[in-house]
Amino acid sequence: MLSPAGAPLPDPAEIFAGLERSSGLVLAVSGGPDSTALLALADRWRRAAAVPVSVATVDHGLRAESRAEAEAVGALCAARGLAHAILTWAGEKPATGLPAAAREARYRLLGSHALAIGADTIVTAHHADDQAETVLMRLTRGSGPAGLAGMARLSPASWPEGEGLTLARPLLCVAKADLVGFCRAEALSYFEDATNADEAYRRPQLRQLAAVLAREGLGRAELNRLAARAARAERALGPAIAAMIEALPAQRDAKAFEAPSDAVLGLPDEALVRLLSTEVARIGGAAPRLEQVENLVEKLRRNRALAATLGGVSIKCDAKRLILQPQNPRKPQASA
Repeated sequence: MLSPAGAPLPDPAEIFAGLERSSGLVLAVSGGPDSTALLALADRWRRAAAVPVSVATVDHGLRAESRAEAEAVGALCAARGLAHAILTWAGEKPATGLPAAAREARYRLLGSHALAIGADTIVTAHHADDQAETVLMRLTRGSGPAGLAGMARLSPASWPEGEGLTLARPLLCVAKADLVGFCRAEALSYFEDATNADEAYRRPQLRQLAAVLAREGLGRAELNRLAARAARAERALGPAIAAMIEALPAQRDAKAFEAPSDAVLGLPDEALVRLLSTEVARIGGAAPRLEQVENLVEKLRRNRALAATLGGVSIKCDAKRLILQPQNPRKPQASA
């Protein structure tokens, strides 16, 4: 349940409920107000819960002041008796797609560190405003029900270096303004990252749009409510569709999928979309866009005799079989 802005923060026992049996938490703390509040709240909670808590700061090396900020987090941890590690994103940075690459590096480093110290949970400071932005971003991209559910409070890590770990976001019910207010009330120093206001990045652009929509009645609370309702629907829909797909008489190997076309085309549209999305991503190595898969399903419904490619995957269907396999590489054109 989302607390109204200006409300007192929930008790730490409520915030971290469900993590009492963890073998160890790694808090991702950048030094901003959100993660600084997370650190202080987790420090209170761990004393009663008797769960090991440590802190990690990822230094992406993208700003001159980032190292000093990471070291300041280390000093705050030392004063509280919390172990702290600075994880450095080394190597060349990409010229394009920097935010996505930085996010990927962050989770990769956090996952490797958690596994190295025997922790089973990575905890981030994503809050209610972040959830609203995520839902709004996915709305603009035309996401389906699973996407509109936003970020889950607890979910399995989805990247290779995090295998076996849980990703926890215990502050999704708390507004950012309340986390800032908590830091001020507790006299906790924090940093403001200037890139959070840089409109060259997608998230700051969305905040401008969010401000306009909020004035029209589609604000943080409404977007979070949408996420909760979509998540509720997904909890019912997801397992049912997974069972349908699991029941298919299909053959799968590392680079192929084959099943009777009658069985596949007997699936409801949503199940067929999810099946094709999953298999194209598995075989081709990258998730296709939802609208691409929807278009493919429409074509299959009109005519099952189909040959198409999507995401580097060859898709062939006839009266008997649907077969997905890697697309043959194009032959290089002979030079004139």
